[in-house]
Amino acid sequence: MSIRIPFLARIVLAAGLLTTTLAAQNAPPAGQQPPPAGPPPAQGAPQEGVQLPKQQNQPTFRMAIDLVTTDVIVRDGNGQFVADLNKDDFQILEDDVKQDVASLVLVHGGRVLNQLLPPPPPQQEGIILPAARPTNDAAGRIFLFVIDDLHLNFRDTSRVRQLFKKMAKELVHDGDMFGVVSSGTSSIAIDLTYDQKRLEEAANKISGSALKPSEIIEAGGRGPDGLSELKYRSHTAFSTTYDVIGNLEKIHNRRKAVILLSNGYDLNPFEGARYGDPNVIGQKYQSPGQMLGNESSSNSDYDPFSRQSAEFSDADLIREISELTKAANRANATIYTIDPRGLVAGADLDEEVDPNEWNTYVRKQQDSLRTLADLTGGFAAINSNDLTKALKRIDAETSDYYVLGYYSTNPDPTKRRRKLEVKTSRSNLEVWSRQSYSLKLPPAPKKPKDSK
Repeated sequence: MSIRIPFLARIVLAAGLLTTTLAAQNAPPAGQQPPPAGPPPAQGAPQEGVQLPKQQNQPTFRMAIDLVTTDVIVRDGNGQFVADLNKDDFQILEDDVKQDVASLVLVHGGRVLNQLLPPPPPQQEGIILPAARPTNDAAGRIFLFVIDDLHLNFRDTSRVRQLFKKMAKELVHDGDMFGVVSSGTSSIAIDLTYDQKRLEEAANKISGSALKPSEIIEAGGRGPDGLSELKYRSHTAFSTTYDVIGNLEKIHNRRKAVILLSNGYDLNPFEGARYGDPNVIGQKYQSPGQMLGNESSSNSDYDPFSRQSAEFSDADLIREISELTKAANRANATIYTIDPRGLVAGADLDEEVDPNEWNTYVRKQQDSLRTLADLTGGFAAINSNDLTKALKRIDAETSDYYVLGYYSTNPDPTKRRRKLEVKTSRSNLEVWSRQSYSLKLPPAPKKPKDSK
């Protein structure tokens, strides 16, 4: 039995209220020295002549725990979804500490069944919260389509539009809620809605604007700053997706599917061609010596530190992928990545690119899509000209699942990353769930207005 795991949650630290003491209201008798300022001595305190240290008013920190939810898919040996499990059939472990199941929601065939509603969180001393009200909007399935046109080829625009229309027809059904956003020039921004006519509107606006290999090589430069355009495009795509996924945190007890259409990401492509490596097949670009105006200079004359610094671009990409997947797990959102290029062979005939560098470029792009999907419980649909099977799998995984909720009793509230594991007491069942989630960093304290 293979077991995987996941989830979402936030911890909010509320500063305690400082208590103050009231001064004595009655004036002292005539001729008597007024009492010293400050609170009266407590009962049993040392008498006159004994110096006491000044007591500092210290804030009291209280911890408020939100309901942590994670979606779970349980299948039998034949791959069929098991829909008759109850609260006692599940066991949740957070950092190997057993948690009590507080809520259980079953979504079967897109229909939502509340098996167990969560109790209200324990009241904090001095804090009175209004009773939670159920939301009016109870959509069974929620899709968010992200069109990363900054990383889609212009020549594939027609293919991408046909694919998007196919997804709209096979994934989005009556009663499903969806939203669409693009990262670049397509300028698509559709808030969550049920109106399926908006999908046709979005499809007709899609237009790819990715850089060609020749444009990357010619504009890439020899130093780390030469790839600034690629970094800007990647950051724009990730920040756009990050923002819209953050808004999904407001929707609870649902499994949110994020469909990302993109060719993938590589922030240090065609390194040999950009640096004028003579070993690159079909090299037609200048060597570093020629670029510096010295025809006799060889490739070995070039400063190696400038070339090595470009490799840190991979670290930047890893960091942005990490932050995006953490946000998705907090929002209980699963990312499914789709490469509309289908089966990728060689570069276009009018692009003179070294085959080895082209294969490395495509591999790194596809690896980035796999990583985004794997870390959030989805999968990457790449290297395939027939995506029907992938769309059917997405449809199935968003139609049948459980959502478990619990109030964390983790003994270390300062630990950001929490490991999750979900088990079932029944044998011969395959359980999928998120493996971890990360707490959101608290906002930075606001500076006083008069500070410089």
